[in-house]
Amino acid sequence: MSSIHYLCISLFSLALVVFAVILQQVGYQEVSFLPCPLCILQRIGYLGIAISSFLAAGISPLRKLFHGLATLFAAYGLSVAARQVWLLSHPEISCGIDPLETWINQFQLAQGLPWLFKADGLCSAKLPAILGLQVPEWSLLWFVVLLFILLITFFRKSHP
Repeated sequence: MSSIHYLCISLFSLALVVFAVILQQVGYQEVSFLPCPLCILQRIGYLGIAISSFLAAGISPLRKLFHGLATLFAAYGLSVAARQVWLLSHPEISCGIDPLETWINQFQLAQGLPWLFKADGLCSAKLPAILGLQVPEWSLLWFVVLLFILLITFFRKSHP
């Protein structure tokens, strides 16, 4: 993959996080989308992809290493998003306040950047669908797409 491709993946991942923050701050259909613990963990996955892809674009000798890290972040995010989609289809499993919320909110990042990393919502909350899908379903879709792209291009020979 070329540097421009890595930058596109990085910017796309950042755009998804920005969109999530906008949903959190502004809402949609007069509903505030408070991030749950699994949402915060997915944001970390997207930020990991963005940072790793950005570094892959800029540091050619370590490109494969950063590409591999971006792939791992995509797989991690996919697993978290899949768990949340599963919880949406099994709301009886959720017991209200998630113990993971307390754990996540104790991190320095959550205290320093609460608008980005503080978990306030419920993982199984049914919020208004956006173009027919819940936000966790969209997240799962984008993690699948990013993982697929990163896996396919990881084994492809790069052309100078």
